[in-house]
Amino acid sequence: MKRYNYVLTIAGSDSGGGAGVQADIKTISAIGAFAVSAITALTAQNTRGVKSILPVPGYFIKDQLAMIWQDFSPNAVKIGMLNSAETASAVCDFLEENAGQCKIVTDPVMIATSGSKLINDDAIEILKNRLFPLSTVITPNIPELEFLTGCKVETAEDMKNAGMKCTEMFDCKYVLVKGGHFKGNNSADILFCKGGQPVMFEGEFVETVNLHGTGCTLSSAIATYLSFGNDIYVAVDKAKRYVAGAIKASCDVSVADGNGPLNHFYNPQKMSLLID
Repeated sequence: MKRYNYVLTIAGSDSGGGAGVQADIKTISAIGAFAVSAITALTAQNTRGVKSILPVPGYFIKDQLAMIWQDFSPNAVKIGMLNSAETASAVCDFLEENAGQCKIVTDPVMIATSGSKLINDDAIEILKNRLFPLSTVITPNIPELEFLTGCKVETAEDMKNAGMKCTEMFDCKYVLVKGGHFKGNNSADILFCKGGQPVMFEGEFVETVNLHGTGCTLSSAIATYLSFGNDIYVAVDKAKRYVAGAIKASCDVSVADGNGPLNHFYNPQKMSLLID
């Protein structure tokens, strides 16, 4: 009997469908795994912005995770925004006891595009001290890297220095710094490993407003490729290529009136949904 390859997303719901759990499920499905989810918050939002957020109680997050683990045994986990200490603690409590050797990709959603902080201080400390050590890789963008390290990042060299500092400050295996906030003809991400040499993943910068959910999509793509047994370098390379294609495929499509989503199903991956 064959079975599905399962990838779990632990994140908030985006009622606009472009980011959060919705983007994760689309990504995981397009690449070829079966998506399961644990919702950490409900949001009232669209392509123009967020009106309100309703956190899910910690006990119910644990219930969701317990039911998933009881029946699915995920091959990999993607974690998105955990904006309260209760939420972060609930996730860490469960994963510390149950995750085992499961690959965990954490997207430390901390800073909005506007510069506003999206997470409270108590939750940040839990991420640093409990979640990062559980994670295979964390995927901060430039503002989040600056926030975590206290370093100003204005050049590629600053990005490398701050990325190395991040691996030294926190007990996590890998740090993938997303360079999409740098404007220009090249959009490079850099993967850092404590004690190892950084590896750059280059990509073409695409001028478009349809970038909502890019970080969610990248992190869930990495988790999905890891779930199929790829090492971290191959998983990041494949995920970045997938995201680049999804961005390009969205350029000539108008979705609502604000920052539109990626085209997650531009080229469904030609891999089997089932594994032996």
